[in-house]
Amino acid sequence: MDTQFDVIAEAKSIFDKEIEALEKTRNVIGEDFETIIRLVLSCRGKVIITGMGKPGHIGAKMAATFASLGTPAFFMHPAEAMHGDLGMVEEKDVVILLSYSGESEEVTRLLPVLQEINCETVAITGKEKSTLAKECRHHFFFPAFEEACFMHLAPTSSTTALLVLGDALAVVASRAKHYTKEDFGLHHPAGALGKKLLVRVQNLMYTGRDNAVVLCGSSLRSAIVEMSAKGLSMVTVVDEDNNLAGIITDGDLRRMLERGVDVYHETVDNVMTKTPKWIDHREMAVNALQFMSDRKITGMPVLNGDRKVVGSVLMQDIYKAGIVR
Repeated sequence: MDTQFDVIAEAKSIFDKEIEALEKTRNVIGEDFETIIRLVLSCRGKVIITGMGKPGHIGAKMAATFASLGTPAFFMHPAEAMHGDLGMVEEKDVVILLSYSGESEEVTRLLPVLQEINCETVAITGKEKSTLAKECRHHFFFPAFEEACFMHLAPTSSTTALLVLGDALAVVASRAKHYTKEDFGLHHPAGALGKKLLVRVQNLMYTGRDNAVVLCGSSLRSAIVEMSAKGLSMVTVVDEDNNLAGIITDGDLRRMLERGVDVYHETVDNVMTKTPKWIDHREMAVNALQFMSDRKITGMPVLNGDRKVVGSVLMQDIYKAGIVR
């Protein structure tokens, strides 16, 4: 390891240079930025982002962030574009081209085709007199700043500025579209927020033959058998019209056995909880979790809009689904 320089000081200087690049970029945010936002908001097609090398990697992230926040977008590799992917571009699209020098050959050679397609083109570059700047309809120009690399060559400050600019474009466009948490959840169904916003009790409850249910007047023994056969920690007691009459939990059974209750001759009517907590099948699962937690219960019957029993839901299954409060 070369110890001829201060490693810590060098690392901090990289942060300083990249922060400076961000501050300079923030200071030039103005009408050009607003124009791009208006193009994105009025776009009837897709936002397509292209770039080569490090800007291309940032472009892929930009496209992913746009899509994640409700703006249809994808990344188009410029080399692949010249071998058929340009067929995905339509006149109603907005194509954002990334090149700090504005002279990346792989990017600039797309321009004649894009002009023929007649789509909106946006150059994001650091050179106002570059080919990319001259040939695109709209522009955003980075101010002059040094790359943080000690040779001032490797894309460092420029890619950081591009990354944050992309975030700003995607987030501002999303807010202007009145994008909501519910929309975000819809686009991220596998994520924690998506599950909170999308998963309902009816998606996790036990129904039909999987649910533990007995009729009023049944023996306590039959309730124990039913609970054991279904592998649940509770059994729901219903009348002949499927109205909720009560519940018996595994905790109730343990306490009964400790008291010496005769499970062969006792009926469920005499030992069940007659006013149990219950929840509507349309309720969000995260709300069911909160409801049970607040009342220190681990399961409850599920009723439909007609107040008929349609299932039961257990706290452990909500947790297993990846839903937390």
